[in-house]
Amino acid sequence: MKDFLIVGGGHNGLVCACYLAKAGKKVTILERRTIVGGAAVTEEFHPGFRNSVASYTVSLLNPKIIEDLHLREHGLDIKLRPQSNFFPLTDSESLSFHNNLADTQTEVARFSERDAATLPDFYAMLETVADILREELLRSPPNVGGGFVDLIRAGSFGMRAKKLSMAARRDALDLFTKSATSVLDAWFENDHVKAAFAFDSIVGNYAAPSTPGSAYVLLHHVFGEVNGEKGAWGHAMGGMGAITQAMRKEAERLGVTIRTDAEVKEVLVDGGRASGVQLSNGETVTAAKVIANVGPKLLYSQMIDEQHLEPEFRRRVRGFKVGSGTFRMNVALSELPDFTCRPGTHLQPHHQSGIVIGPTMNYLEQAYVDATQHGWSKQPIVEILIPSTIDPSLAPEGQHVASLFCQQFAPELSDGNSWDDYREQAAQTIVDTVTNYAPNFRDSIIARQIHSPLDLERKFGLMGGDIFHGALGLDQLWSNRPFMGFADYRTPIQGLYLCGSGTHPGGGVTGVPGHNAALEILKDR
Repeated sequence: MKDFLIVGGGHNGLVCACYLAKAGKKVTILERRTIVGGAAVTEEFHPGFRNSVASYTVSLLNPKIIEDLHLREHGLDIKLRPQSNFFPLTDSESLSFHNNLADTQTEVARFSERDAATLPDFYAMLETVADILREELLRSPPNVGGGFVDLIRAGSFGMRAKKLSMAARRDALDLFTKSATSVLDAWFENDHVKAAFAFDSIVGNYAAPSTPGSAYVLLHHVFGEVNGEKGAWGHAMGGMGAITQAMRKEAERLGVTIRTDAEVKEVLVDGGRASGVQLSNGETVTAAKVIANVGPKLLYSQMIDEQHLEPEFRRRVRGFKVGSGTFRMNVALSELPDFTCRPGTHLQPHHQSGIVIGPTMNYLEQAYVDATQHGWSKQPIVEILIPSTIDPSLAPEGQHVASLFCQQFAPELSDGNSWDDYREQAAQTIVDTVTNYAPNFRDSIIARQIHSPLDLERKFGLMGGDIFHGALGLDQLWSNRPFMGFADYRTPIQGLYLCGSGTHPGGGVTGVPGHNAALEILKDR
């Protein structure tokens, strides 16, 4: 019998395995695919062209985990974007956000001097509230209705919140409950500036900026840091797979057994306690404890016989919201995009930034409306990253790879339609949208890799194509993630735990759920 089995070799499973192994436990990871890493992997999708397949940029990976797991020693190298973001607006106009606040203010002042003057206060407000999140990241949330330990956890959080000024408390409430539109309208006057910030509110969020709760998604994307710089975003050299391969090296150094091509079909339960798993090939693997690095929806609806779950809990599982409205593409390019608002195919700073097509609040709003009515946006929101401008190893000399992260695309199409029948059409809509801003884009594509919401579900086990393993609404956050009463990485079944992004603090390549779950598991004898 194994000590611990971890179902799924994504980054949180690898992190959890490392911390358990450091505590002297025997751990085996069972991964369905031929490579560990989950959605954070690098693959060659055309001869000579490699790119991050799903996860595509790094900021939220926790510094403690980088240090504890010796990821830099195992080869991880993260470089900051030379420029933060670039927003093409019209054929002749664009908006750039720089790593330097003064430069960003100068740029924003072209659109609104008042908004430029407001920026420092807005960033300070975000940082104050983000610091609240950062303090809670590596702590398990208190369980509602739990015992003495949970009372201490809740009391500790209350004491930290008490130290905030009244203004900061109000800001926190706004960001946790309001729509991004409501928050941004109170701070800024220019529509393009609002849209630039609102983009983060719909990343992985099948909603509009006007949807209540979307302000939290904006906040979720700013609590990270790169190389000590808070809120920054960067590129992992070698793609996102460099992160998980460094984790794999540390896991193997610690004695973790990693089995690939080992698909778990069912978690076995005996006498109300998890006893192991059955693989799709019929093999049974027993263990003292089972840790699921899959989404709650997948675990409870497909991997556990319903007889082991109470009817009320099964109803909660059915109501657990998944589906992030995400469509992912990778493209091999013969040359860099030539944006009409910033002409030239020679390397320029904006080519090394996050290039976001979402020029106005109405554009962001309409993308969601279109998706709900027609299945996908007629003019989708597209973020383009060209990592080969920083990491030449990803493409042949003089050529490039680009990641296209796209919203909004319905998790499931209506009237029984399948994404298998419409994925190429949707992909063409994305290419056409980018080509409207960079006319050479379509003709520069050598090859492309397409992942519809259904592809993301099949390939990575992301139910509804949800990149966060579950929506980041107030009803599915902190003590409510994934369900009230089970926020501490435990489940209704003894000896069965969750360690993926469907638990606190949510999605993104953070490693935090894996870290926190390991600490809770080690408490249980």
